[in-house]
Amino acid sequence: MAEKILAAHAGLSEAHPGQLVECDLDLVLANDITAPIAIDVVEDLGHGVWDADRVCLVPDHYAPNKDIKSAGQTKRMRDFAHAQGISHYWEQGRAGVEHALLPEQGVVGPGDLVIGADSHTCTYGGIGAFSTGVGSTDAGVGMASGRAWFRVPETLRVELVGELPAYVTAKDVILHLIGLIGVDGALYQALEFGGPGVADLSVEGRLTIANMAIEAGAKAGLFEVDDVCRTWLEGRCERPWTEYHPDADAAYARTVTIDLAEVEPCVAWPHLPSNVHTVAESRHIAVDQAVIGSCTNGRIEDMREAADVLEGRCVAPGVRCIVLPATQDVWRQCVAEGLMDVFVDAGCVVSTPTCGPCLGGYMGILADGERCISTTNRNFVGRMGAKTSEVYLAAPAVAAASAVAGRICLPSDLDPREE
Repeated sequence: MAEKILAAHAGLSEAHPGQLVECDLDLVLANDITAPIAIDVVEDLGHGVWDADRVCLVPDHYAPNKDIKSAGQTKRMRDFAHAQGISHYWEQGRAGVEHALLPEQGVVGPGDLVIGADSHTCTYGGIGAFSTGVGSTDAGVGMASGRAWFRVPETLRVELVGELPAYVTAKDVILHLIGLIGVDGALYQALEFGGPGVADLSVEGRLTIANMAIEAGAKAGLFEVDDVCRTWLEGRCERPWTEYHPDADAAYARTVTIDLAEVEPCVAWPHLPSNVHTVAESRHIAVDQAVIGSCTNGRIEDMREAADVLEGRCVAPGVRCIVLPATQDVWRQCVAEGLMDVFVDAGCVVSTPTCGPCLGGYMGILADGERCISTTNRNFVGRMGAKTSEVYLAAPAVAAASAVAGRICLPSDLDPREE
């Protein structure tokens, strides 16, 4: 899939691993941290953006503004967006976490070639796009020219078979894979997910898995488009899309097979996403905070999973549970379905859509020695606050259950709900 998409955008009949290609881009993305540097590049080149409808600017990392410096960052992006007539700029009140927002709004579609000045741009492979993170300089050149160069990656095929057991989710699948191959197991490769097990994954789940391809070192993570994906895309995409499917005799660097029936609920212990243990092995670990949200697990499916655990229960004394719906639409849907009442009744903090705590920005910074169980994607030293703090990565239901118990646990470990 990766070779076909890159070849098509380079105007070539085919492309091969290791080949350098210069490609036409479909979208270029930046956020309130990375956009100002990219904007400097565009202005240094002496002209504006190549296509005001193909540049996406999203204030989501320190927005709503947390301090004077972040206010300056967002103002720089806002002023540039207005001056350039950029159609895909989302002001606060309409914005959301970028990698949840773009697929939801139909801005990105199958077969697209996307670069973004954020490493989790690989998320869009969940709907069959080749999308990858770049530095702000490359993003700026892409904004100005509509082009970028790539080294065509090898592909690691992940063959999914079987069906997920109850209470096992896509987050567990990607943590399981990273635990198997390591954080450099797919270094500068495309992770291509296929096999009969894909049909058991929702589109939201596929986006979660593609989102964390970078945590295995991958350049991109890609799912083939199927009927489940087509139904999800119907009436959503703002442009026609092109499906790319691998040939039956496609050559892969290697193939890893995962039987979904054998995947267990997982937790990635500090300080690497590959330090994966089962929840059953993690029950002794007390937590001070739980975060449910982010570009990995902030979609409505994730909110429902967390609410299902929290309904009729309360967050443990001494524990903070922070819930971050990833977009305004998700936030609104939580209200419509009564999930907000569940979260508030359980004693959670519910925030406007923001990346906030995931990168140690704000809305949930950890003090020395504190532990957080989080549905985010990274657990490096100091990722969410003090260098002596710890982040444990897990799925929404496990994070919610752990907030109630005050320690890492499964939902089934909790006492029965009060009637």
